[in-house]
Amino acid sequence: MILSDWDIRVYIEKKLLIINPLFPDTIRENGVDLRFGYQFCRFKKDQNIIIDTARDPVDKTLVCEETDEDKGIIINPLEHVLATTLEWIEMPNDLIGFVNLRSTFARYSLYIPPTIIDAGFKGNITIELIGGSIPVKVYPKQRFLHVIFARTSSPVYRPYSGKYQEQKGVTPPKPD
Repeated sequence: MILSDWDIRVYIEKKLLIINPLFPDTIRENGVDLRFGYQFCRFKKDQNIIIDTARDPVDKTLVCEETDEDKGIIINPLEHVLATTLEWIEMPNDLIGFVNLRSTFARYSLYIPPTIIDAGFKGNITIELIGGSIPVKVYPKQRFLHVIFARTSSPVYRPYSGKYQEQKGVTPPKPD
C-alpha cells in the first residue's frame, strides 16, 4: 500500500518516520520531496584507472566538492555525479521508499537509476545523477527527488543494518 500525505504526516508526528529538516513543501500528495545537499562528487576522467569492485575503495577515483546555493554545480552530458540529500531520513521497519527523480529534473534531461530506501535505513541518501545531452546546473536546497513510501505486509524481520547505515553526505560505493 502506498502512503498518502495523511499517512506520512501520521508517521512523522508519531516519530516513526524521521525527515530532518522537514520543510513546509516536503510532504506531497503521495510522497515526499527531498532536496540537494551541499556535497557532490565526480568520477575522475582518467582512462588508466580501473576500479576493481571486489578490492578497491572507489574514493581514489572521486573528486568531491562543496558548493553553495548561489554557485551550484554543473552536471555535464553523460557525466555520473554522486549527490546527497540535505535531509536525514530514518525509516521505520514497515516502510520502504521508492526514489524517483522529480519530473522537472527529468525534463532537464537528468536521470537517476532505480533506487530503494530499505526499511530500517538511517542516513542521508546518496544518489547517482546521470547527465543528459546538455550541461545542467543544479543548486543545493532544490527539491530534486520524490520518494513514494509503501508499507510492507508486516514489519521486516531483519531491518537494514548494512554498510551504508547512518551515512552522512555523499558516500561512495564500498566493496562487499
